Amino acid sequence: MAVAPAPDQAAERSPLRLNPVSIAVVILGVALVSWLITVERMRGMDAGPGTDLGGLGWFLGIWVTMMAAMMLPSVAPMVLAFARVTEQRASKEQAAFVPTWVFVAGYLAAWTAYGLSAYGLFRLIDAIDGGVLDWDRAGPYVAGGAIVAAGLYQLTPVKDICLRHCRTPLHFLFHGWHEGRFGALRMGAEHGLYCVGCCWGLMVVLFSLGVMSLFWMAVIAGVIFAEKVFPYGMRLTRLVAIAFVALGIWIAIAPSSVPGLTQPGSGPAMGMEP
Repeated sequence: MAVAPAPDQAAERSPLRLNPVSIAVVILGVALVSWLITVERMRGMDAGPGTDLGGLGWFLGIWVTMMAAMMLPSVAPMVLAFARVTEQRASKEQAAFVPTWVFVAGYLAAWTAYGLSAYGLFRLIDAIDGGVLDWDRAGPYVAGGAIVAAGLYQLTPVKDICLRHCRTPLHFLFHGWHEGRFGALRMGAEHGLYCVGCCWGLMVVLFSLGVMSLFWMAVIAGVIFAEKVFPYGMRLTRLVAIAFVALGIWIAIAPSSVPGLTQPGSGPAMGMEP
């Protein structure tokens, strides 16, 4: 009579059970593919402030792709830490093995919720007064004010707490571990909410400068990665705050002189599907 394999032996043969190097390659590969898709989807679009976000389905698809491109490199240390802990617990038969993608799905769900909230706010403002954000009306002042507010948020205790959480993955995993796939999904969502708390201001800056601008996407993604991964990331927030406050004032006063800022209406119209 055949003997059933031990749980840990079966898990070792699972194609979903990858070593840390393979997981890192997959994360960076998905981020790279997401950037390529984003570049292709945004080709020929108006990259300036106040760009129409299109239909909900189209926006949701491009937003999730953008978040995968921008956020996966900076969240990689947390994902790798989760993979190591769940591997160790499974090898000691303390718990069933949980694929890392479950944690990542929870993380992206948190950013999806943020994107839906931003989309809803945009549509609400558009329904109340569709022209208030026009660049020849209050657009530069609203964009500049939003960027200044995002810069000031960089100096708040909430930003500090959320950034410290994002920079110390093992503390979160050891003190907030939940078993099973639902637990991994919950942990990913919880970490995603901390990440939203850390970076929502940076995304406000992206919306203000042009959410469909590949240039500003790359700049904001670079800032996020530096804050979360570089050794001096905590101190970098102060420099970013100063830069954002100065940039916001500059845009409010003389938007046409800001390098890299596409003036609304100067680019091709957006050809989006609903």
